[in-house]
Amino acid sequence: MENALGIWGPQAALMTITASFTVLGMVMLLAALFMGRRWKPSYTFEFGFIAIMVGLVFYADWSSVQTYSAYQENLNAEEKKVSGNYTGKGEAAFDRVLTVIAFQWGFAFINEDDEISRNAAVVKPGETVLFKIVSNDVIHGFNIPVAQITAEIDPDAKREMWIRAPDEPGKYLIQCVNYCGVGHSQMKAWLVVKGETPTAELKTLGGNTNGA
Repeated sequence: MENALGIWGPQAALMTITASFTVLGMVMLLAALFMGRRWKPSYTFEFGFIAIMVGLVFYADWSSVQTYSAYQENLNAEEKKVSGNYTGKGEAAFDRVLTVIAFQWGFAFINEDDEISRNAAVVKPGETVLFKIVSNDVIHGFNIPVAQITAEIDPDAKREMWIRAPDEPGKYLIQCVNYCGVGHSQMKAWLVVKGETPTAELKTLGGNTNGA
């Protein structure tokens, strides 16, 4: 089992803090409307609330910069990666098959043993991986910059695409590129490449593509 972000990761922390202060702001607004002059927060409380909200904005901006940096780093990778639409050769032609469930706001990866990983697709270096992608709510995008491939996922459809995993172990960005609600900017996962590079000749499934 893998959980790339974790329940206390940046994604969960930002959304929890945002929801908490949204509720607090609504409570304060209702108090001001119905209690009138009988209730007035202190200046310290007011300035503190504003400072925290400004801090949240900077935190969200910083998180977006990290995502952009990871995107650029993957695009500038020296090794040219292989990816494309599903070729119809059958699942046996791939080293690994992963079912992907996109939801607001994350990805669940299910392997051939029905093991579920949240926001982490774990593969070995150089493997050919078939992704079978569905959405259980709204339209999502599935983008792997290092493989230069993107798919748009409709709620009533399934998309299939494949990649050749990078030879170098590490974490490579996976992200949603279709706006899907308030948590869209934090909807990302990782292609976790770990293990030894296969010694056997890798399967070749076709040419490169920049889209699905």
